[in-house]
Amino acid sequence: MRSWAGKEKAWGQEHMSTLNTVNNLGLLYADQGKMAEAEEMYMRALRGYEKAWGLECTSTLDTVNNLGYLYADQGKLVEAEKMYQRALDGYEKGWGPEHTSTLDTVNNLGYLYADQGKMVEAEKMYQRALEGYERLRVPTHPSTKGIRRNLSSLGT
Repeated sequence: MRSWAGKEKAWGQEHMSTLNTVNNLGLLYADQGKMAEAEEMYMRALRGYEKAWGLECTSTLDTVNNLGYLYADQGKLVEAEKMYQRALDGYEKGWGPEHTSTLDTVNNLGYLYADQGKMVEAEKMYQRALEGYERLRVPTHPSTKGIRRNLSSLGT
């Protein structure tokens, strides 16, 4: 907290370092199970990123993806899907369909759809992520193996 307060005082609320620290506090709170505090930090970072850097800045999109993960973890599946879809749209536009951030978000949507029992949609997302990872990385990379496990766990 002292780091965040110091950066905020020295550089202002909308400086990238300040916002990164706020987002990182959200990650810490989420890891500690402090979901309300995590959401507060993510939303604060998101507002700052959007205002200072725009809707499609990668830091904005990373925070949107973090919110999706947080909402999914809380069972707020509609909100999670909106956040993941927003992040995915931005990543596809900015980085392209096969960037690792794009593919990570595609995989997150697969998890979400599987949790909702939407197995056809989950399979499509996992398959897309797997194909992308296989083109980017060797087939034995841990990310590629993890997506294969996700896909096989669907039992479709």
